[in-house]
Amino acid sequence: MNRPHVLISGAGIAGPALALCLDRFGFAVTVVERAPALREGGQAVDFRGPVHRAVLERLDLWAPIHAHRTRASAIVLLDPAARPRVTLPAVMASGDVEILRGDLVRILYERTRQAVDYRFGDQITGIEARGDAVAVEFERGAPATFDLVIGADGLHSNVRALVFGDESRFLRHHGYRIATFALPNVLDGAREAQILSVPGRAVGVFPTSPEGARALLIHAGGPLTRAERRDGGELKRSLRQTFAGMSWVVPRVLDALDRAPDLYVDGIATVHVESYSRGRVALLGDAAYGGTLGGQGTSLAIVGAYVLAGELARAGDPGAAFARYESMLRPYATGCQAGARRAGSFFAPRTGAGLWLRNTLYGVLTGPRLVGFFERLVKDAATDFVLPEYAVRWAPGRQALVSS
Repeated sequence: MNRPHVLISGAGIAGPALALCLDRFGFAVTVVERAPALREGGQAVDFRGPVHRAVLERLDLWAPIHAHRTRASAIVLLDPAARPRVTLPAVMASGDVEILRGDLVRILYERTRQAVDYRFGDQITGIEARGDAVAVEFERGAPATFDLVIGADGLHSNVRALVFGDESRFLRHHGYRIATFALPNVLDGAREAQILSVPGRAVGVFPTSPEGARALLIHAGGPLTRAERRDGGELKRSLRQTFAGMSWVVPRVLDALDRAPDLYVDGIATVHVESYSRGRVALLGDAAYGGTLGGQGTSLAIVGAYVLAGELARAGDPGAAFARYESMLRPYATGCQAGARRAGSFFAPRTGAGLWLRNTLYGVLTGPRLVGFFERLVKDAATDFVLPEYAVRWAPGRQALVSS
């Protein structure tokens, strides 16, 4: 009997995580990625609470993630004069364990590259349902037929556009833009992350080592057009203009922008689709329920990959598997997306009054009487899920994810 063959679009985190699970369940997997190689840049991502810990342990990922973890650090909120006003505990930004996105991408790729067919430098250009199969056309490769197609290709998903419609139907913009990139630690070796906020703008520096850091720039603004996202030079010029005149280390951050190898710029938005699947095509991760910042997108992608693979493995009917996957994930994902909706206004309140209110509120929440409550609060959405266990038929030589 032939193994079901699944095509996954996207070799970020969601795609390889699903490939890892599907391979262990005995599926044949192909991953197609538009970029010519792994995209190893990106900000730090974190995992928090028992649900995240459990799925990482079941996938044997907790140990390598912990081994590559960043240094957990508190976040110091500065006032417009660059004076410390509030110190947020490390759990808010770093969770229980934090890792650079690029390190996690490499871990997932190394775990799957021997068993999974990765095709870089190509993308899907056409998808057509044909009974119990899906016919797929590629930009460069020859057409092929697969049993299932999964769009794990991010906030601006190509698979979603081809099968579900233009992204304007699904993306809700929340009034802010974000930019992030790697740079030297311009905080002169400081361990704590620091964020300078003025009305409508914020610049944060998050140390990843004594020598290195990541910059986070947020400002009020509308969604980026496709043309803007593709013009790196214009993006840099716009950022320099937007953040000109800010004090503290901002001039040094903007100087480093010219040499940034991994600049990422986008609008802060969340994804809302009517259904996670259509026929034999389904969406996973940011393509289905993403949030640009603060929506726990990485951890959601891995939890979603685990559930989607488990449901496909135990169901003979993909439609039934997709329906159960969505019924379990949608409430959880919607709760997590709330963080993305609030992210812009947290970092860069639009008015001086809003900035004062933020600092006052978080000053109270992080005081000695409420800090325990605050730490539970920042983990609340992440823990609001019961992780299923799957007793399935294992392919020969595969190690079970969960014992039956």
